[in-house]
Amino acid sequence: MDGTGGTDGETERAARARRLAAWHGAERTLARGPAEVRIAERLAALTTALTADTASYDGDGWVDIYGGGIVEELERRVAELLGMEAAAFFPTGTMAQQVALRSWAGRTGSPVVALHPLAHLDMHERDAYLTVSGLRAVRPTSEPRPPTAEEIRGLDEPFGTLALELPLRDAGFVLPEWDELVAAVAAARERDAVVHFDGARLWECTAHFGRELPEIAALADSVYVSFYKSLGGLSGAALAGPETLVTEARAWRHRYGGQLFQQWPVALAALDGLDRELPRLPSYVAHARVVAEALRTAFTAAGVGWSRVHPEVPHTHQFQVWLPYPAAVLDEAGVRLAEETRTVLFRRWREPGPPGLAMTELTVASSALEWTADDVTAAANAFLDRARELMAVRELTDGDG
Repeated sequence: MDGTGGTDGETERAARARRLAAWHGAERTLARGPAEVRIAERLAALTTALTADTASYDGDGWVDIYGGGIVEELERRVAELLGMEAAAFFPTGTMAQQVALRSWAGRTGSPVVALHPLAHLDMHERDAYLTVSGLRAVRPTSEPRPPTAEEIRGLDEPFGTLALELPLRDAGFVLPEWDELVAAVAAARERDAVVHFDGARLWECTAHFGRELPEIAALADSVYVSFYKSLGGLSGAALAGPETLVTEARAWRHRYGGQLFQQWPVALAALDGLDRELPRLPSYVAHARVVAEALRTAFTAAGVGWSRVHPEVPHTHQFQVWLPYPAAVLDEAGVRLAEETRTVLFRRWREPGPPGLAMTELTVASSALEWTADDVTAAANAFLDRARELMAVRELTDGDG
């Protein structure tokens, strides 16, 4: 490694350590990120989960060996919650998705999957369905929203599986309306296709749809859910569906290297999330709407030239915030706010669009419930003050240069 690379690496490590220290030391935050928890704190939380009055598992039980015991309990709970015949635990959602799609391809005789180009399968799994499973994608739409029934019917070639991400994260955690989802599934059936839900965040969709989890899951032939994206688990996922599919999935899980020797810490954290976080998610979704409205009002009152909260009314407890500043400026403004006021409003920003226009994803969780709209407004104004100060310094420096 040359001197420049080494210096850049050290600079980034120092910046990350500073960010984590600022976030960890905050007294007020909308959500606690998983990266800012120390190992000892996470271990203590798992110990507490074993002794909680609400715990539905026995800490005196034996650890699992290759998926027995507590892992089987987790699989049973997930299948029951989703109203499915069976469920299989997977160490990663990517593995669960690939196993589901290749299993359906074998059963339908078609390697073609209809999916959105912004879906997790395309955006965050390094083309695994193509390079590992030998599948191929067709696109019902490229619009930043779920595909419609008409678009699914209008695909000009056959497909064996329709994969729907609920919510569609990279479009802004957006969901269709219930009637639209029912119609999209029906359109796939008309094309003799099966339906797979990428439901990593399906847990928090009940408020938007006005339906319980079993009714939502019943629309699909298989459903993947995550244990850490909404439930605060360590990692892991489950694939739920018919008993025959799940039995096949377990065989593929072994072939893919997912038959881990022991998984009890992950299973314990997942079960704790089902007990502790799952019942709270509707309250998070409701409060996300309060936070989103307060942010939009604050940005307008502050005269921010171009800002956006998307969707305006969040569909889940997560949504996008866009501001007309470089991502690096907003990152620094957020760290300074945390260091100086012990308040965290936003975390990392990126620029997926034009330069100078940055976006962050905001999560509203238990720690946000004590925030009033006025609290959000005050934090937003303090954040914008720091962003503007940093921009003024940057413009002065650029002018001097």
